[in-house]
Amino acid sequence: MTTSEPLHGFLARTASDPAAPALRTRTGTVSYGELAALAGHAQAELTTLPPGPVAVLAKKSPEAIALVLGCLAAGRPVLLPPIDLGPVALRELCERAGCAQVLATDAEQAGEHPDLVTRIITRGETGGPPLPQPAPVTDAHTAFILTTSGSTGTPKLVPLSTGAVTRFTGWAGDAFGLGPGEVVLNYAPLNFDLCLLDIWATLRHGGCVALVDPAVAANPRHVGDFFADSRVTVVQGVPMLYQLLAEGAFPGVRHVIVTGDHAPASVRATLPRRFPNARFHNVYGCTETNDSFWYEFDAAEAAAPGPLPIGEPLPGVVAVFEPDRSADPQRAGAVELLVRTPFQTSGYLTRDPGTPSGRFVTGADGHSYFRTGDLVRRDPDGRLFLVGRDDFQLKVRGVRVNPEQIERVLLEHDDVVEAVVVPAGDGAELRLTAFVRGARPSGLSGLRLRAHCATRLPRAAIPSAIRLVEHPFPRTSTGKVDRKRIAA
Repeated sequence: MTTSEPLHGFLARTASDPAAPALRTRTGTVSYGELAALAGHAQAELTTLPPGPVAVLAKKSPEAIALVLGCLAAGRPVLLPPIDLGPVALRELCERAGCAQVLATDAEQAGEHPDLVTRIITRGETGGPPLPQPAPVTDAHTAFILTTSGSTGTPKLVPLSTGAVTRFTGWAGDAFGLGPGEVVLNYAPLNFDLCLLDIWATLRHGGCVALVDPAVAANPRHVGDFFADSRVTVVQGVPMLYQLLAEGAFPGVRHVIVTGDHAPASVRATLPRRFPNARFHNVYGCTETNDSFWYEFDAAEAAAPGPLPIGEPLPGVVAVFEPDRSADPQRAGAVELLVRTPFQTSGYLTRDPGTPSGRFVTGADGHSYFRTGDLVRRDPDGRLFLVGRDDFQLKVRGVRVNPEQIERVLLEHDDVVEAVVVPAGDGAELRLTAFVRGARPSGLSGLRLRAHCATRLPRAAIPSAIRLVEHPFPRTSTGKVDRKRIAA
């Protein structure tokens, strides 16, 4: 039995320098000593509850992070559900995870789900336990229960063991230098797997986490001002974050990590100007495996058209490529990517509705691999590129097309900021509709976009309708485009 290494690192930093900054918010700074005291209070509250996994239904805040630390110290597996789920879906998710206890950190959050939240754990009185006293756990013990995005179906439950979290946070801390004196921006919601690096790896290694307030996370002025005031040195985010950081320059940033979605060249091209002293990384992974591949790119590659390579496997990652047997000519030469990582889950927590069978398979070496569903192709230089997904295939007039490929082509247009392609039809024939948000000002039009697609796509893949929109697309709680809401 051992102590969870991420928690051990946090406690070691607290003991050596309790006044060191652990969290920065738009209202102030929380030290390691203060955060540990909050976590100790949360752990003491947990001892009064029946055993078993708990769900933390809380918006990102120092209190929410302290509650999660308290859960880890108590050895309680903690489900971090998307807080924007409807009440029925949220209850069903907690039941599937076996969480009889659903915790909140404030009365307002609890009031949104009065029939679901079982306990409100607030800051407590001063003078409480100064440090959590961690329960011994094994490497196989479940630390976090994350969920997939649910952008194309019911979210699936992804348990991560203490060993997997320990190995991932160890790699991230070493790879990006997340130690004392570093400030890491956390833009993602608390339930998103990006927090494994932004928050938990940073606290393990003694750095400071700058928490973007979710209430104003879509406000470019707030995000930019908070970024500058916090003196961020490491930033990780989906392309939407870098669109919000469109103004100003941040010479103090050492590492810029692009992840989550395909970042269009129009977004990437601005990175060297905004972060003149940074190294740029494209990171690929799934919730089930965590980060698997990474690729470091320079200023010239940032501005080049087309997608970035996904790069090389992380240390300990093994990739297997299975031929794609589709007759779709657009997928000629593509292979499906299967990966095994030191950071991956052992499997979904339950047999979730809509979960494809065989996502976890045994390889020839006897180890478990995750079938990502992502199709990849090597270029003449041997670099690996994402092509699309095997589960996003549609038939239009008898021809298989991939909406993701169409979106990538649309994003290659200089004036396109966001693009989503969704199916539509009356039952007799499937049609494709593209929703496109352009840069301002621009002379973007449906006719120009159709001509752009016609030179790069087969006829069946050209959207039947192209709708120009002015406002950003709706997002899931993990920051990905919410395809279900757009299709509706």
